[in-house]
Amino acid sequence: MVDSLLFQVVMIGVLGIGAQWLAWHFRFPAIVAMSLAGLLAGPLFGILTPKDAFGDTFQIFISIAVAIILFEGSLNLNFKEIRGIGRPIVRIITVGAFIAWILGSFAAHYVAGLSWAVAFVIGGLFIVTGPTVILPLLRQAKLKQRPASILKWEGIIVDPIGALLAVFAFEIIVFLTSEEVSAAILLFFFLSSLLAALIGWLTGVIVGWIFEKGYVPEFLRSPVVLSMVTACFMVTDEIKHETGLLAVTAMGIKLANMNISSFSDMRHFKENMSVLLMSVVYVMITAGVTRETLLDILSWNIIGYILLMIFLVRPLSIWLSTINTDITNQEKALVGWIAPRGIVALAVSSYFAHVLLDAGYADANLVIPMTLGLVFSTVVAHGFSIRWVSEKLGLAVNSQPGVLIVGSNPFSVSMAKVMRELDIPILLADSSKQRLKAAQGTGIDTFHGEILSELYDHELDITPYEYMVAASNLNSYNALVCRSFVQEMGRNNIFSLHNENGEGLTDLVDKYDKRILTKENISWGDLNDRIERGFQFNTTELTKKSFSQCVEERSEQSLILFVLKSSGKIEFSTHEGQVIGKQGDTVVSLDPPDTLSKNTEEIEE
Repeated sequence: MVDSLLFQVVMIGVLGIGAQWLAWHFRFPAIVAMSLAGLLAGPLFGILTPKDAFGDTFQIFISIAVAIILFEGSLNLNFKEIRGIGRPIVRIITVGAFIAWILGSFAAHYVAGLSWAVAFVIGGLFIVTGPTVILPLLRQAKLKQRPASILKWEGIIVDPIGALLAVFAFEIIVFLTSEEVSAAILLFFFLSSLLAALIGWLTGVIVGWIFEKGYVPEFLRSPVVLSMVTACFMVTDEIKHETGLLAVTAMGIKLANMNISSFSDMRHFKENMSVLLMSVVYVMITAGVTRETLLDILSWNIIGYILLMIFLVRPLSIWLSTINTDITNQEKALVGWIAPRGIVALAVSSYFAHVLLDAGYADANLVIPMTLGLVFSTVVAHGFSIRWVSEKLGLAVNSQPGVLIVGSNPFSVSMAKVMRELDIPILLADSSKQRLKAAQGTGIDTFHGEILSELYDHELDITPYEYMVAASNLNSYNALVCRSFVQEMGRNNIFSLHNENGEGLTDLVDKYDKRILTKENISWGDLNDRIERGFQFNTTELTKKSFSQCVEERSEQSLILFVLKSSGKIEFSTHEGQVIGKQGDTVVSLDPPDTLSKNTEEIEE
């Protein structure tokens, strides 16, 4: 171990972000990679000792980080999203949470061997799932909108509820076992919880109001929000421990439903902050675990408890709480299976372990190993199975990556048609009904509305679409569209057409999207002019001849626009160079009317 705080800080950041990158690259749950990084660097090899290095500030930093992450997650909770599924969500976060608390407490007592006092505290804590694990899993699994919304709302709302249940259980224990404690203590707990929610709501109103009135300049908006979040958390948490999480959740939900203009850039900033904090917090917490704690996880009573929580408590609480709701059996099965625990469980359990030990409950030393075991087990089990289970239940979107085309014109409509014929999910979006008419009569899915407007955030589900083509006749508009969607789809999956007749290819396009579709000298006007002159899209399946032979047989005027790989991936031709196909791929080209006589041709030897 290096006894340098600077070394500890830098290594935590490098390991956290490195683990996130590895998880993205190899497509497995990020929390698994981050937890493994922390365990390897901490208890196994002794490189990191964050608790010793940070001292008293360790828990303070964790608490503030969790508050910011929870606030960022609650910004996604717009009430428009739960139209038609509000009742199941309410039942799950109330009745379902209560059932999970009671069943989890009984399991902790009879299986894990905890005293009733400690069992009810940890039972309340373990109802949480949380945005730190749910949101990344939803992005990875690409669920249909309805089950994804249920899991997202439950994860974010139940996080503070679980912490408050643990506090409530502890207060009940103190009330029943101490002669000096009166009923006023319980009343204070309930009032402080209500006050925390009210303070969070009012803070959201104030922040939204000063932003709408223009009292805060654009460059200060994100810092102001972060300052207000931490202040809101600090004030309410000082009044009563753990009510701060409820306050920041209420603040985020209020801001999410105020329809504040120009809020997207600030949301992206906090998303980046949330990713960084998640990476750091997971590494810090897991690196702070001792080897003795890891060995405790392998005891049979803890293993039995974890299995009961995964295979009995969670499914039963969901099925019972959703009786007489319109949620389908498939959705019940998926929601009942997916319940990974995350940062809130880890952070809050360490607090209660110390509090319960100080109160004289010796069995509280099992709280941390039980929490770590449940967190790691659920993340691995649910993270690696969510896609497979959702596909088996018919709740995943098409495994073939789709394409979102923004801008309806003869070229984009023709390209959408050929993509639809290749079974590629396609959506053509435009703000003009008149321009969409040509597409609507062909069976192509269309979206009428201004795609840059925040009003359509919850009406447009982009989950099935992994690629986007900005195909309007304005370079500036295309650049804005590319910039808006780069967070969701990634820069390498966003493409744009270029129009030479209006605006030049300015730095605006270069800055936000360097992947310009087709050859360098082909513009939006050229492509649409070719469609008007009778050029046709043709598909060629490479089964026997090479890609180079396919190119040679085409006219000099032919344009190879993209290649549908045998894996389902789509590779577009750009200014940077033409794509190359291999055996089993399908080449899609725009050819003069006399080049190919068939729409689909199989090349023969």
